[in-house]
Amino acid sequence: MRVAILGCGYVGLELGRQLEDRGHEAIGVRRSADGLAAIENAGFEAVQADVTDPSALEDLPDADAIVFAASSGGRGADAARKVYVEGLETAIRAFGERDRQPNCLVYTSSTGVHGDHGGNWVDEETPIEPTTEKTEVLAAAERIALERPPEYGFEGTVARFAGLYGPDRYRLERYLEGPVTEGYLNMIHRDDAAGAIRYLLEHDLGRSDVVQIVDDEPASKWAFADWLTEQCGQEPPEKRTKAERLEAGDLTEAARRRILTSKRCSNAKLRELGYEFDYPTYRDGYESAIAAHLEDSPS
Repeated sequence: MRVAILGCGYVGLELGRQLEDRGHEAIGVRRSADGLAAIENAGFEAVQADVTDPSALEDLPDADAIVFAASSGGRGADAARKVYVEGLETAIRAFGERDRQPNCLVYTSSTGVHGDHGGNWVDEETPIEPTTEKTEVLAAAERIALERPPEYGFEGTVARFAGLYGPDRYRLERYLEGPVTEGYLNMIHRDDAAGAIRYLLEHDLGRSDVVQIVDDEPASKWAFADWLTEQCGQEPPEKRTKAERLEAGDLTEAARRRILTSKRCSNAKLRELGYEFDYPTYRDGYESAIAAHLEDSPS
């Protein structure tokens, strides 16, 4: 396969590495020179282009599959709409109007589109209830990813990521130092986020469908903090209930909504499709980070 990774960042770089290791061809697309250097350092082809610019996308080579993993850079809803909605539509049209069309598109979304479910389980069949402007944009992009590609003769897949962690994104200090507010963590290691997309592409799975990319065990934040501090030989951090955190009165509206949003995300569909995790739970995924922390800590 030749796979074009549009917005080849944290997950995209790992996806490109995995594809190349298995004999496929990866093309990483980024806007910045620094982004191009990161792709080249990862060992595969880098192309500079803005996914929202149709003329820039014309210069990209044909591909068997498109992975749309572009980021709005943590900015607001307007910036997110420009990338996730307008950019996605631009990319689908740019590749769909070619003589040689791709076979599929994978759009990387977020389990944030589920909104609040009071700590109950959610899966791909659960109606989504976005609670912020940004997650409403992500929900709109999911519809585009599923509805637009068939207009050009190919199919789309929505890969809904839980919270990403892994190299350079371990959050040890946050949970070692506290305070920790109650709730659930739905997580996926970077290598499995990339591995799941690679698996879906290689086996032609998840077409015209949504697949949640999340590990086996949603974790209570309090339980996760207790486990992490025990592994690191420290005392458990201070804990707060949601009510206590809200009463502090120092939260932005976005932070308030995040605290009030609680659910546990199921990976049953991904498991049924046959994907095997390298890091099935946070205990596996944090092992190397804990070892590094202990090595760096004074004895």
